[in-house]
Amino acid sequence: MSPEGSITRRLLRRVGPLGAILSLTMVGPAVQAATAATAVTLYASPSGAGSACSAAAPCSLSGAQSAVRSHVAANGSADVSVLLADGTYRLSSTWTLGAADSGTAGHPVVWKAAPGAHPVISGASQITGWTQVGSSGVWSAPVPGGSNSRQLYIGGHEVPVAQASPASLGFRGSWTGSSTGYTISADQAAMAWFGSLTASQVAGVEFDYPGGNGPWTESRCRVASFSASAGTLKMSQPCWTDVTARASFAQGSGGLPSMSNSTMPALVENAQALLGSGQWFLDGAGGTLYYKPSAGQPMAGLEVELPRLESLVRGAGTLAAPLHDLTFSGLQFSYATWNAPSTSSGFADVQSNLRMTGANNQSMCTFSTPAGSCPWGSLTQPLANVAFSAAKNVTLTGDRFAELGGAGLSVMYGSANTLIQGNEFTDIASTALLLGCTYDPLPTDSSEAAGIKQNCAPDASAVSGDTIGANEILTGTTVSDNIIHRIGTDYSSASGITLLFSQHTTITRNNLYNLPYTGITAGVVQGHVDQASTPRNSTNINGSNAISDNVIHDYLSVRSDGGAVYVEGHQAQYVYQADGTTIDPAQTLAKGLQVTGNVAYDGPTTNFTYYDDAGSEWVNWQGNIAFSAGASAQGGCSPTGHFWITGNYFSANIQSYPCAQPVDTHASGNTTIPAAPKPSDLPSALLSAAGRGSGSFAPVTTVSPGIFYVSPTTNATQVLVAGEGFGPATPVYVGTTQAGNVTHLSSGFMIVPIPAGTTAGQISVTPQDPSATRLNDTDSRITYSGFSYASGRTFGDYQSDVHYATANGSTASLTFTGTGIQVYGEQFTDQGNVGISIDGGSQQVVSTTPSDGARHANVAVYTSGTLASGTHTIVVTKLSGQYGTLDGFTTRA
Repeated sequence: MSPEGSITRRLLRRVGPLGAILSLTMVGPAVQAATAATAVTLYASPSGAGSACSAAAPCSLSGAQSAVRSHVAANGSADVSVLLADGTYRLSSTWTLGAADSGTAGHPVVWKAAPGAHPVISGASQITGWTQVGSSGVWSAPVPGGSNSRQLYIGGHEVPVAQASPASLGFRGSWTGSSTGYTISADQAAMAWFGSLTASQVAGVEFDYPGGNGPWTESRCRVASFSASAGTLKMSQPCWTDVTARASFAQGSGGLPSMSNSTMPALVENAQALLGSGQWFLDGAGGTLYYKPSAGQPMAGLEVELPRLESLVRGAGTLAAPLHDLTFSGLQFSYATWNAPSTSSGFADVQSNLRMTGANNQSMCTFSTPAGSCPWGSLTQPLANVAFSAAKNVTLTGDRFAELGGAGLSVMYGSANTLIQGNEFTDIASTALLLGCTYDPLPTDSSEAAGIKQNCAPDASAVSGDTIGANEILTGTTVSDNIIHRIGTDYSSASGITLLFSQHTTITRNNLYNLPYTGITAGVVQGHVDQASTPRNSTNINGSNAISDNVIHDYLSVRSDGGAVYVEGHQAQYVYQADGTTIDPAQTLAKGLQVTGNVAYDGPTTNFTYYDDAGSEWVNWQGNIAFSAGASAQGGCSPTGHFWITGNYFSANIQSYPCAQPVDTHASGNTTIPAAPKPSDLPSALLSAAGRGSGSFAPVTTVSPGIFYVSPTTNATQVLVAGEGFGPATPVYVGTTQAGNVTHLSSGFMIVPIPAGTTAGQISVTPQDPSATRLNDTDSRITYSGFSYASGRTFGDYQSDVHYATANGSTASLTFTGTGIQVYGEQFTDQGNVGISIDGGSQQVVSTTPSDGARHANVAVYTSGTLASGTHTIVVTKLSGQYGTLDGFTTRA
C-alpha cells in the first residue's frame, strides 16, 4: 500500500471537490428534447365524483387516477397534472399505483396540491359520538367493525395507549423468568391485577423493554396467557425467544445480545384497566374506543383520528415493467398504522428498528449452529406507510409525512433515480426514510432471488416473472433538503434515515434533529461478522454513496450507542491495480462512502459522533464538524478499516477503536475545537453549506424558528446561534431588543452580535417579557420534599439539570412576589399527574403525559392566571406516574 500522504493526494485528485461529486451524483435520467406535448390538468377533491375531473366538477382520487390512465394511454407524451383541492382524502383502501399510472421521460404525471391547498391523504376514520362512561372520567365512542390500530391521533398528534409502570401498579417486581415467560406468584399485586382480566384481555397486554437487547434497542412482547393456579405469565412466541434466547454466531465483530428472561418490563401497556389521563384503549372486538382526557381537556371539538390502513400509498411495478416518471408535490400523507408488532412476533428489536420475527437464528446464515436464514443480516424491516418498489424517476417534493405508525417512506427493489427533496418527516413511529432491503446485499447471487422477491417487493406473486440481477440494485436515489424530526415515537431505536444496500445514493443538505437514536445509519448489522481479521465474510453491492452537508443535532435523546452518522459493513466496490489482485486504495475509496461537510452537535451521550462500527470499511470522513460530541468524534468497535479522516473540526478525539484495531486508518489536517465553539472556531463556509436550502433548491416546507445552541457569551462580542427554521429575515432578540447586523449563514446557523453582559438565556427569536424572571430548579428559594437532583441528561433541560421524584406525594414549593407564575417540567410517557396549589387553595391536577407520546423537556406544564400583586406560595405535588419532574419556574412581576 502506498504511504498515507501519497494516497491522500491521489484520492483528492481522483475524487475532486465535493461540489463536483454532487454535480455528478445529483444528475437524474437524461431528459428527452421537448416536443409539442398535450397539457392536461385534472381536478380532484375529497367530495369529488364522476369522471369529468374539471375545476367545476372534480373527481375523487380514484376517479382522477382512472382519468390519468386514459389520457396517458391515448397520448403517452402528454403532460398530465392532477390538482388536489384542500381537505382530507379518506382512503378506503391502499392508494396503489403501477406501470399504467406512469408518465414518460420528461413528461411525468404530476399529483400536486392546488394553489393554497393542503390536501391530506389519510388512512383513518374520524371518531365521533363520544359519551362519558359513568363518572370515571373516561369517554367512549363507536368505531368501525374490525378496527385495529397501534396508534391514535388527537388534534394532529399521537397520544399514548393505556399504560403504566409496574411500580405505579404496586407490582413488587419479584418475578423469575424462564424460556416460556415469568413466574409471578411471589408478587401478590401482579397476581391480583392479571387475575382481574379475562383471557382475551390478558392476551392484549404488551410489555415494553427499553434497552433490553442492548442500549440501542427497545423490544416489545405481548403476554399470551396467565395461569392463576401456577402463578405464571406465558409470553407470546416467537417474540419471547427472539428477545431472551437469541442464537450465538461465529466470528462476531459486534454483539446482538439477549435480554435476561427475568427482566421486568418498564411499562405495561394496552389494557383498559390501565387507562390514565391522556390515554386511549381500543376494544376492536367490541367496536369501542375509550379515551380519558387530560385534566382540563374538553372532549367537545376534539379531532380524533383512528388509523384503519397500514399501507397508505404503494407505488409498485416490476423490474420488467416499472412504475416510472411520477411526481408528488405539496401533499400530506398521514394517519396510517402498523400492526405487526401486535402479533406473536412482537418487536424483537435488533438494531435501527430491524427485528427478528422467526427463529432465534434468523439472518445468521452459516455463522450460527444450526445455520439460520440467509443472507447474513436478513432481518425483518418495518412496514413503510408510503412505499415505492420497482419504480424509476419518481419525485417527492414539498410533501409532508406525519402522524404515521410505521416507517414514513421506503424505496427499494430495483428503484432508480428517486428524488426525495424538500419534504418534512415528523411524528412518525419508526424511521422517517428506509432505503433498500435487508435481503438483497448480493442480488447477482441467484440463490438469493426467491428471498428478494418475497421480502423486498410488496407482492411476491406480482414479481414472480422478474429475473433478479444487477437490475434489482437500488440506484441513483437523492435525499436532499428535507426536515426530519420527532421520529421513532413508538420504536425508539429508529434512525432518521436508514440506508441498507444501494449505489449512487446521495443524502445531502438535510436537517435531522430531536431524534431518539442515530441520525443517519448506513449498513445496519451487515458488518457484524466482518472485521480486520475476517474482512469479507459478508459482502454487498454498496458503492459510490454520499452523506454530505447534513445538519444533525439533538440526537440520541432516548437510546444510546449510536451516532450522528453510523456505518457498518462494506461501503465500496473494490478497484484493483494492474496485477488484478491488489486493491487500488485511491480508486476504491473514491467509490466508497463519502461522509463530507456534515455538522453534528448536541450528542453528548454518544460514544462516537461519526461512527465506523463493526466491519465498516472504505469511508472518507472529510470536512465534517462535531461539537458537544461525547466521548469521541470518530471511531468504532471492530471495523475492518480503510478510513481517511481529513480536514474535520472535532471537539473530541478521533481514531478511537476500543474493541479491535482496523486494518488501516489515516488522519491528517484535522482541527480540535472546543466542545462549545464560538464563531471564530468554525469555518463559516462549512456552516453556510450545510442544511436544507444551502444549495440552489429553495424548500417550500418550513418549521418555526427555534434556537438549540448559543455559544458562550462571557467576554464575547458575538455568538454562534444554531437551531432550525432560520431565514434571511428571521429576527434575533437580546432580551427585548432586536439584534442588528446578524449574519444569517444558513437555515441552521447565525452569527449574532451581543452587548456586554448578555447571557445565553436572553437570546431568542421572539422578544422576551421584561417582567418575567426564570428560576432554575436549583434556586435556593425552592424547598423540596422527596425530590432528587439529576444533571447532564441531554434532553434539553434548562441549564442541563432537573429535580425529579418517584414517590407520590413528593412536593416542591416556592414563595415568590409577583402577579403570575409558570411551572416548568418534562412531558413524557413515564410522567403522570402533578397537583398545583397556590396560597393553600384547591389543588389543580395537571397531566404531564404528552399528547404525542414524545419527550418534551423544559416545557411550561402549568401557567397561572393573573394573581393579586404581592407574595404567594406555590406547591407542586407528584400525584401519579413513574416520575415527576421539575425544571424550575418563571415568575411575572
